[in-house]
Amino acid sequence: MANFSKSQVPQFSVEVYQNEFLPEGGREVNAIVTVTSTGGGTTGGIPLADAAPAYGAGQGAGAAVVLMVDCSGSMDYPPTKMRNARDATAAAIDTLREGTRFAVVAGTHVAKDVYPGNGRLAVADAQTKAQAKEALRKLSAGGGTAIGTWLRLADRLLNSADVSIRHGILLTDGRNEHESPEDLRAALDSFAGRFTCDARGVGTDWEVKEVTGIAAALLGTADIVADPSDLAADFTRMMGNAMGKEVADVALRLWTPVGVEIRFVKQVAPTVADLTARRTEANARAGDYPTGSWGDESRDYHVCVLVPEAGIGQEMLAARVSLILPDPAGAGTPQTLSQGLVRAVWTDDMAASTSINPQVAHYTGQAELAHVIQQGLDARKSGDFDGATAKLGRAVQLASASGNQDTAKLLSKVVDVVDAATGTVRLKAKVAEADEMTLETRSTKTVRVKK
Repeated sequence: MANFSKSQVPQFSVEVYQNEFLPEGGREVNAIVTVTSTGGGTTGGIPLADAAPAYGAGQGAGAAVVLMVDCSGSMDYPPTKMRNARDATAAAIDTLREGTRFAVVAGTHVAKDVYPGNGRLAVADAQTKAQAKEALRKLSAGGGTAIGTWLRLADRLLNSADVSIRHGILLTDGRNEHESPEDLRAALDSFAGRFTCDARGVGTDWEVKEVTGIAAALLGTADIVADPSDLAADFTRMMGNAMGKEVADVALRLWTPVGVEIRFVKQVAPTVADLTARRTEANARAGDYPTGSWGDESRDYHVCVLVPEAGIGQEMLAARVSLILPDPAGAGTPQTLSQGLVRAVWTDDMAASTSINPQVAHYTGQAELAHVIQQGLDARKSGDFDGATAKLGRAVQLASASGNQDTAKLLSKVVDVVDAATGTVRLKAKVAEADEMTLETRSTKTVRVKK
């Protein structure tokens, strides 16, 4: 492993919000688990000498980033798009911390590492940043699009670095037409967990599900940049967020007693992401769910389990949720950063057992909001306008009730809202493609519950 200095590192906390009371015969237990990381690289952290090699991204030396720039022929339409992409990548390079390993990949139907080249990573300093920006000026548009090849090259480059934080930034303006969906899926499956990746679609000629699928598989963010002139600001923010990551490969470990079934584990803030199928077994009673890299931030997770039936007055530990950091040396016992407990108590008090925890109710609504937006847009595309009106009306109702104003504004560009409280809407006769794609891309973004 790389030899990092022992610095202050983030301190993790876990808070569990739930109504633990069940009626007689009740089995479903829901909990919202809030995970907060604070103090990375500041006085708010705690020294963890034994885990020091897992940290250090705050100084740059512990991080590697590969920027993947679409250079397919469509990037020349209009010609300003390619120029904006070069400028945005240059702005991201300027945001790199000193000591960060980095590379630039030009993506077409093949992938080429244009800086520093020859399968290597550069170390960020004034000279290498200037050289990289000079290499960007030579990029031109031409060829097809095979995103899986870009990601495979990024994986090889990132895997060559002895660092803890590995991150990719991917920009595309078109559909992945020069490889099959199966090839892209196989690529994502082959290196999921090895690096995180933020994906951006510029313009309106790309496929939302491809870009969001890449980000979901690689635990990154996805967004649309409809106007290419906005790319530089977006890339600067993205790279700034990447440089703020301090801890990699944190897992949410769920231990359950004998007889308890796991229904699902979902991230519900800042975005909705179902992690259920991504479980890896830790031991006979516990499994790990990947959460990616962390800086100073807070995220919420919805855990739902089914417990065995029990009589009035009985209680049990339904689940134990822990934040786990793998042993940086690849051997020994993983480190538990923090943990919380999910309980079940059976009662004949109807008021207690029928009360829904506000956090659980809020995020159940946010998950439904993301789902009905997708259903509504799919129905609209297929010509099922009645179905689209019903689903998008429900979305307006949920966005209004939860205070998700950003999503409400995006919905208002697709439907005319008659009554938000009841979800009464009319489909707009004409919708700008950028507005529809923005709603679809950002449909999983949630608002935090007011605690």
